[in-house]
Parts: sequence; structure tokens; C-alpha cells
Amino acid sequence: MTLPATAGSAAAPPRLRGYFGIGVERVSKPMNVGNLFRTAHAFGASFVFTIAAAYSVRAARSDTSLAPKHLPFYRFDSVESMQLPAGCQLVGIEITEDAVALPTFHHPLSAAYVLGPERGSLSPALLARCTRVVRIPTAFSLNVATAGAVVLYDRLLTMGRFGERPLGSQGETAAPPAHVHGRPISRRKRTGAP
Repeated sequence: MTLPATAGSAAAPPRLRGYFGIGVERVSKPMNVGNLFRTAHAFGASFVFTIAAAYSVRAARSDTSLAPKHLPFYRFDSVESMQLPAGCQLVGIEITEDAVALPTFHHPLSAAYVLGPERGSLSPALLARCTRVVRIPTAFSLNVATAGAVVLYDRLLTMGRFGERPLGSQGETAAPPAHVHGRPISRRKRTGAP
């Protein structure tokens, strides 16, 4: 039996404005990093990275999409050597007292998400470089691959163009709203320039 195609059922993720990358600081379980990079590739990441970590697809054996062969893969030796594109906001995913709960977080248009190792946390030096820190509201911490997948799925939901969910489980799924072109924006008017 062939199911009819529905809105948003394409194999590739929808094209979103902006871009994102995801990475890890230090690595305690390479297999989970491989899973994270595979998930990032599936969600349409623009790049993946490691900080102070030895990582290879062969050692991880879990990245069956071979993400570093299809996406730019950056290896930074230290937090100090890490360089991100201009305008890219670094978002830490960590359980801290001042972290924003993911359901209330507004994802930056251009972002690099970073997670710590399985048996540790993001370093104080890396937390200091983060523009924002988010936490997933769970009873205890998740592994790196799962936490990354939850954040990337939330980004897709909040920044993608999807139809409204039905009110009940038997309701019809709505198509995404049609794109409406707005009026041109005059930079002179907006900035007050003559």
C-alpha cells in the first residue's frame, strides 16, 4: 500500500533561512558523537565540529551517513582556537542554573550548538564564549546524541514552515500557509538616513 504524500513529508528537510552547525567539546564516547553528526546531517546542518577532541568516523562506527565527508568538519584544538563565521551565535546545551528552557528558547538565525562530553560538562571557558545556554527540561541528563537531536528537532519545528497540528488525533493535517511577499523594506526609512 502506498501512502499519499503529505505536506512536509519530503525526504530532505525543508529549506530554512539561516544556517546551523553542531559540535562537541571533548569526547568520552565517540559512538555518540557519530550518532550526533549523522543526525545533524539528516537535519540539514551546515557544518559539524569538535573542540579538544580526537574523533574519526572509523572509530565511532555509528555515523553511517559519513557526515564529515559531506559537511565541513572543523577540528579545534582548544576553545581559544575556535573560530565561527561572522554573526554566528554559539549556543551551549547544558544543565546550568541560568540556562533557558528549550521550549521557550528563540533559536538564532545563524547558530552553532555545542555539547559537552558524556562524563562531564562544558568547560567554563566555553560557557563564557556562549551567547546563550539552553537546557532540555528532563528529569536527568540525556546522552550527547539524543540531546543534540532534541535541540535540532526543536529548531526545525520553530523555524520551519509547517501547517498547524490538528486539535485531535483524528484531525486532518493542514498544509503550510502560502508564502506572502511583503512590501519592500526601505533601508533609508528604517534607519532614518536621508
